[in-house]
Order: sequence, then C-alpha cells, then structure tokens
Amino acid sequence: MRRRGALTETDRQEWAAFTRLIVPLDGREMPPPLAAPRGVGEAPPQPAPAARPILHRPPPTLAVGEHPGGLDNASWNRFRSGKLPPARTLDLHGRTAQRAFHALQAFLHAAHADQVRCVEVITGRGSGENGGVLRRELPLWLNLPQLRPLVLAASHPHAANSGSVRLLLRRVRA
Repeated sequence: MRRRGALTETDRQEWAAFTRLIVPLDGREMPPPLAAPRGVGEAPPQPAPAARPILHRPPPTLAVGEHPGGLDNASWNRFRSGKLPPARTLDLHGRTAQRAFHALQAFLHAAHADQVRCVEVITGRGSGENGGVLRRELPLWLNLPQLRPLVLAASHPHAANSGSVRLLLRRVRA
C-alpha cells in the first residue's frame, strides 16, 4: 500500500526528467535530486549543514502621493506633477470590485511585460463620503504580493483629481 504523499518510482523519474530542463538563477546552485524512499529499519539521513538563508524583503508599503525609496527627487517631481505622461490608461468606471481587480491585475502585468513606464488608472471619485469602493480599494490592491513588485510609485496626476491615479512601474531587469 502506498503511503499518502509518497512518490512512486515513476513520479521520481518524471520529476528527474523535468528538472533536467531547469536552469538555476544566476548565483544559485541546482538543488540535489530527490532521494529514494527509506526502507524499513534504515537510519534517517543526517541533515546537511544549514546554509545561510537568502532573505527576500517585500517592497515597502506603497501609498498614493508619497515619495517612495529608490526614486530620485527629479523623477518623483516630474511624475507627481503630471509631466510624465501615461502610456496607457485603464478606466474602471462601472465595474464591480472583483471585475475591476482582475482588470487591474491583467492591465499592470501586460504593461510591465511591455516595459511601459507610466500608466493611469481611473477609479472615479465615487459618490460616498470617502469616495467610491474602487477608489478606496486601489491602494490595497497595489500592495498585494502579486502587484506590489510591479509598481514603484503612485500619485494623483493633479491635486484636484482624486479619481485618477498614475502609477510608475518598475523597469524590467534583464
């Protein structure tokens, strides 16, 4: 009887064939292949010496209108004042929050892949006291793990226009 979660020999062969296609990132080594399952009565394997873990810090929280780290003052002022025109615009008017989020996610991933530097997202001002749902949710969405690495800065294109947000996307590093 096969243990739950145990790999069969076929699984191991398929995995080994797949891992031969993988090229490790620069500065990293290929992990060792999976070991065969231990038989009954065999001693457990000795743990390898602990390597120093590579810490990946998440980018700091993004706030609309705040100068982010990693962006020089001249670029920030040009972006914040609206002198850096958006290459693409996404209008979220009339969408439910769920559809707006999915549209934003697809829009930002496509713009980043096309190496677009500045985009504009129109949420509208909303009719509520604190603005509409989309306007309130946009900063939260931009800080989600799947979108935060794409966005460097966010600002309203004009102080009087709170229903629109310009986003400065991170450059694609080769």
